[in-house]
Amino acid sequence: MPTLISFIAATAAVAIVTWIWVRRLDRSENATEEYFTGGRALAWPVVAGSLMLTNLSTEQLVGLNGAVFKDGNLVGIAWEALAAYAMIATALLFLPRYLASGFTTTPAFLEKRFDWTTRAVVSGLFLFGYVTVLLPVVLYTGSLAIQTMFNLQLDLWIIVAGIGLLGSGYAIFGGLKSVAISDTLNGVGLLIGGLAVPFLALSALGDGSVSQGLSTLVAERPEALAPLASLDKRGEPTSVPWDTLLTGMMFIQVFYWSTNQVIVQRAMGAKSLAEGQKGVLFAASLKLIGPLMLCLPATIALHMVTDLQVMIDLDALREALKGAADVPAETLAVAQGILERGADQITLEQGELLAPLGLAFNDQVYPAVVRHVLPGWSLGLFAAVLVGSILSSFNSALNSASTLFCLEFYERKIRPDATPEQTVKVGQLFGTALAVISIILAPMLAELDSIFAYLQKINGLYSVPIISIFLVGVLTKRTPAAGAKAAMVAGIAAYAFFTFVGVEGLHWLHGYFVSFLMALAAMGVFTLTSPKTAEAIAASDVRAPAPVDMTPWSGAKAASWAICVTVVLIYGALAAVAQ
Repeated sequence: MPTLISFIAATAAVAIVTWIWVRRLDRSENATEEYFTGGRALAWPVVAGSLMLTNLSTEQLVGLNGAVFKDGNLVGIAWEALAAYAMIATALLFLPRYLASGFTTTPAFLEKRFDWTTRAVVSGLFLFGYVTVLLPVVLYTGSLAIQTMFNLQLDLWIIVAGIGLLGSGYAIFGGLKSVAISDTLNGVGLLIGGLAVPFLALSALGDGSVSQGLSTLVAERPEALAPLASLDKRGEPTSVPWDTLLTGMMFIQVFYWSTNQVIVQRAMGAKSLAEGQKGVLFAASLKLIGPLMLCLPATIALHMVTDLQVMIDLDALREALKGAADVPAETLAVAQGILERGADQITLEQGELLAPLGLAFNDQVYPAVVRHVLPGWSLGLFAAVLVGSILSSFNSALNSASTLFCLEFYERKIRPDATPEQTVKVGQLFGTALAVISIILAPMLAELDSIFAYLQKINGLYSVPIISIFLVGVLTKRTPAAGAKAAMVAGIAAYAFFTFVGVEGLHWLHGYFVSFLMALAAMGVFTLTSPKTAEAIAASDVRAPAPVDMTPWSGAKAASWAICVTVVLIYGALAAVAQ
């Protein structure tokens, strides 16, 4: 009961403070601008908080910790460290161009550089990804994590519906302002709760001393702190081989942080370029402490495998034994002992021994650490923090999907004479429909593992051409619209080949990079053979006055250099310790 009370109280507090905060902010006279861009009134702390919470959810907490545990090293920190570099590109390169033209969506930039068809196709691809993958996957993975982490005796669909309804309330009725502010409040809670977990785990590892826990990490398994490696603890390829940092990893980060509507829309709501740059760069600096939440718990878990408890499906274990061949005797003995006892919980050490049977417990590592180290009175508060992170990712995607549909299609083609109020109404109805669809689809993912994996791969099909088109659009004005369309075809075809056919020994991030190069090559051919005329370039440069103050932040470059140097120092320090 105390857990439930603290959960409800914390969740209600965020809703109440968000409502009060929104009412005190300046409102735009234009209903469309107010709803979809927050009236361009967001200060840098809100921009930073919303960026962080939109990105961070249980999928990262559970998934990245699971990957780090499986690897047995820290190569996974690349997802956080290189994100900081991509966010610097957003602050210094992309955001000034978006804000100068008063764009509300990232694809609007593509019409300026290329044509309406390019803009419409990219908007459609974004919408397809949000509706079929992002929204239902966020609901499913988040609800599943909450169910297992806190051992809730509720059907998954009930948790999905509850989170979906709560999250859609912010996005549908409050618009971007309420989404961004609730994200910021939940972000503070996640930062506190998320950092408490590794520190409490270090204390448990060091018998009550955090410093002793750190000493244990360094002394007993220094190789687990290696940030650059090609092989995992079992001698298999790691999830992020070091050489992929030089190829596809950087570009997939730029796609996510610099062109993805769900992310960039928060920065577009800034009340000035300086505020937007401060928010993005502060969020980039927070990414440098992200590994403490997203990677360190798994590294500590490598030392606590005998203490951590994970759940096991006995029916799945029986099926695995039936089809097993050449299984080590120790694995068979552990499996048979578990079945004889009828245990539904085992130690993580036993789970590791079951790996030859094809059973993996990596995604239970973070929940196991949380259950082991958090005191009972804090579980309700931590559950509220986690639900807040799920809500953030869900309501941000919902708001961005509504923005894309209304501003890219409804206002432009379906009903150009619509009033701002009518556009907002349609956005609310569209968001409601997406929320209902997502709530229906999310529980089905539990039965459709192969389709779930397939849909995840679909994201790369459109992200490869999109990042190539945006980069070329930012760096040159000479590439014609035909080149952008050719890049879409080349990028999608190449990625489809590397993903669904494959080249033996080629990591998917290398395949991403090769596909990106082929998309660039397609645009290069058209740029050389039929570049845009001087008249077309001049027409694309015509723009209305910027809707916000475009004075850049004086400290942007210094902050960017500081972040870059810090990333190098982190890698250097970890590499030195791991040797």
